[in-house]
Amino acid sequence: MSIVKYKAALRKAIRRNHKEPEIDFLNITAMLDLMTIILVFMLKSVGASSASLPQSKDLTLPRSVMQGEPSQEGVAIVISKSQILVGDDPTPVALLPGREQLTQTGLDAKYKRGGPNDLYIVPLANALAHARETDKAIRTAKGLDASTSEAIVVADATTPYRLLIEVLFTLGQTEFGKYHLMVLSGKQ
Repeated sequence: MSIVKYKAALRKAIRRNHKEPEIDFLNITAMLDLMTIILVFMLKSVGASSASLPQSKDLTLPRSVMQGEPSQEGVAIVISKSQILVGDDPTPVALLPGREQLTQTGLDAKYKRGGPNDLYIVPLANALAHARETDKAIRTAKGLDASTSEAIVVADATTPYRLLIEVLFTLGQTEFGKYHLMVLSGKQ
């Protein structure tokens, strides 16, 4: 047997008897791929969820026939049967009188700038001005248009039209240019 044949047979035997080395380390690439997929899935599902709705006996939302997802951008103004709240602050901006007075003249004159026939609600405007400054700073930091802010109006189904108009007027006067009226879907 020649040396060439011997070396060829030796290489063949080495290849035939060669075992794959055991993987004794963690494969980070596959795990990162999996984590990225999970992260994208979680972000999509959180982004697709609807805005949280406040639940109480004092607040019954009207029903809608429109289809679509509610916006999650903006400052929440909650108009219940007994009070007006702004944002996450549990302190009421204004306490509401009986429904008969709200239907005729709206909110009490003590909350208004120019008497009972005025539409501008001073304590609501003060709270909204503070919220507007915060929103303006956030929009500027994000590189978004800071010239106007958005508001989500969550009103009870029995809220008088006059009170809703007063709240919307005050929103407009405090540089809130876009409003979202929160309602329940007609299916529910």
